[in-house]
Amino acid sequence: MQRDRRIAIAALPLWWLTACGGGGGGEGVPDAPATPSGVRYGDLSSASLGVGASLGGAIPFPSDNAWNTDISAWPVDPASDALIGSIGLTRGLHPDFGAGLYEGSPIGIPYVVVSGSQTRVAMTWTAYGDESDPGPYPVPPDAPIEGGPGSTGDRHVIVIDRDNDRLYELGYAFPQSDGSWEAHCGAVFHLDSNTVRPGAQAGWTSADAAGLPIFAGLARYDEASQGPGGIRHALRFTVQTTRRAYVPPATHWASSNSHPSLPPMGMRVRLKASVAIPSHFSVETRALLTAMKTYGMIVADNGSNWFVSGAPDDRWNNDALVSELAQIKGSDFEVVRMDGLVTG
Repeated sequence: MQRDRRIAIAALPLWWLTACGGGGGGEGVPDAPATPSGVRYGDLSSASLGVGASLGGAIPFPSDNAWNTDISAWPVDPASDALIGSIGLTRGLHPDFGAGLYEGSPIGIPYVVVSGSQTRVAMTWTAYGDESDPGPYPVPPDAPIEGGPGSTGDRHVIVIDRDNDRLYELGYAFPQSDGSWEAHCGAVFHLDSNTVRPGAQAGWTSADAAGLPIFAGLARYDEASQGPGGIRHALRFTVQTTRRAYVPPATHWASSNSHPSLPPMGMRVRLKASVAIPSHFSVETRALLTAMKTYGMIVADNGSNWFVSGAPDDRWNNDALVSELAQIKGSDFEVVRMDGLVTG
């Protein structure tokens, strides 16, 4: 979660302040997206409780939200080739999530679903309090932390209040002995509205460097296991070097480099329609790649190039994910036209 302070902030378009708003690795046939039964947008009341719980078919935010919009027919950005080239044409995708442990910690960004009766506790902001939504937050004392309790990384904590349709996200978070939490920053998102973060202003960060909700872009097993069409939202990914700029739905940059060939936060890429999804790939990989064609992927943070974010789950097949996604290269993607670009 790399950031820098802004010297000058250009205002986002008014609509964003109120609305969130090649060849591909072998022979194959395109998958026709399926429509999962029981899909509900912005209504998480039927979600299960607990760490990594199933949402029961629910999808955060309304169907016309930026995360849930079909962008398969949107125009390509004029600078697409240069932007993709800066991330890497020959580098393959890599899942930043999976089953089991890596260096003693779950692989991915965990989350927990709580009920509306979860005790709300005080929050202390240690870095970006002026850009954080005030507490208290319904964060359990044992909420899972990205990288585990001893992590020195981003230490994201994600809590979903299913009964009130609210999403709480913390960055670099530490539980305190009195039940409260300390964190660099915190954000509260309204999952049932396109006014996703009513108190936020243009230029604010969140627990994500791009100012975005993290959870909305995570790959989750309960969706991917439904096969092509099971993931009905954009995915989150990272790149090593970003630009001092952002494009909606992002609200924040985290770079001092203004080179126009570098991707701004919020830039959306799409798997090219010409890329065949191999039929022998696993159900989960085909679901991921279908989502990348239909909804794309959004640059959300600085990190390793082409790393796709997801939630840990012991049902993921790590070997299949790593080997199959690696066959999909940067050259298989194009950048969707960037409208509303905000620069430093």
